Amino acid sequence: MVRIGVLGAGRVVQNRYQDVFQSELKDAKVTVICDKVKERAEKVAAQLGAFPLYDSDEMMRRNDFDVLLIATESGNHYLHTQQALQAGKHVIVEKPPALIPDEIMESEKLASEKNLMYAVIFQNRLNPAMQILKNEFSGGRFGKMVLATIRLRWCRYQDYYEDGWHGTWKMDGGVINQQAIHHIDALQWVCGLVTDVNSLQNNALNILEAEDTTVATVKFQNGALGVIEATTAARPDDFEASISIVGEKGIAVIGGIALNEIQTWRFVEERPDDQMIPKMYSQDVPTGYGLSHGPLLQEIINRIAAGRIDPPITGSDSIPTVRLVHALYKSTEIGGWVRMSDNPISSRLGK
Repeated sequence: MVRIGVLGAGRVVQNRYQDVFQSELKDAKVTVICDKVKERAEKVAAQLGAFPLYDSDEMMRRNDFDVLLIATESGNHYLHTQQALQAGKHVIVEKPPALIPDEIMESEKLASEKNLMYAVIFQNRLNPAMQILKNEFSGGRFGKMVLATIRLRWCRYQDYYEDGWHGTWKMDGGVINQQAIHHIDALQWVCGLVTDVNSLQNNALNILEAEDTTVATVKFQNGALGVIEATTAARPDDFEASISIVGEKGIAVIGGIALNEIQTWRFVEERPDDQMIPKMYSQDVPTGYGLSHGPLLQEIINRIAAGRIDPPITGSDSIPTVRLVHALYKSTEIGGWVRMSDNPISSRLGK
């Protein structure tokens, strides 16, 4: 039985992990819940039969859990990861694992030295629709890639940004680093690395330090072009989270509100099972979180229980995503194209 401590009992824990802990997870038990908001810690702890805490430093001194799930403010992920690893705990950290790429490398190095797991949550990689898209793209079925696009049209009202950290440069960033980071991760995970970016950002409806809307053009290492479109100013609710790929041999669109639904699946050379693929690999999901936190967390738990420290998604796996986020911000800051080879770092994010 793997004992889990949870640091942070806010939005993602209450809306997704709580269901996973209560009904999906096997061979694991949540023993401690910590949140600086006492009411949140006690509410979630009572529902999971765990012990509530209100101070992260006190939590790091405890020995009644083996792995720490970090779901605190984005700007605290690096600090809490370092503290947990130093305390001898395996780490599972929500996206982004840190706001600065070098911090991710530091945590991965420390985990290796301590012989501990350092696992990153990008759950959409495990969506059945994304798995089949990745497999078919990697197998060459699309041929030469022409164009790839991600589109996020989600809704966040002003109260979302009134909690003291969402939308701030020091602790969060805007739509690109908080919501669309999942889709930026999917873009490069499937289509390959981006080499150049040119970004425009705006505060369309919401008041925050960072942006609620981004549009960008990108160039890929394989020569293709791409488009990133993301906003939290969609109304009245979450509408779309999609990735589309246009290739010389076919086209696919994975949509829904969480990269969960195969909406287009067409190829020059069709196969007998192509007509069934959309039905076989699509999911109905209740929210933009999707349904893959459970399978990803279960795989992590299975590996820890088997004595393994290699996670399904490593810190190194996440670095291209965090680097692309910085490039998008850097492009806006300088007002033009940015090359990834220059290792661009935003002058604002994480500062």
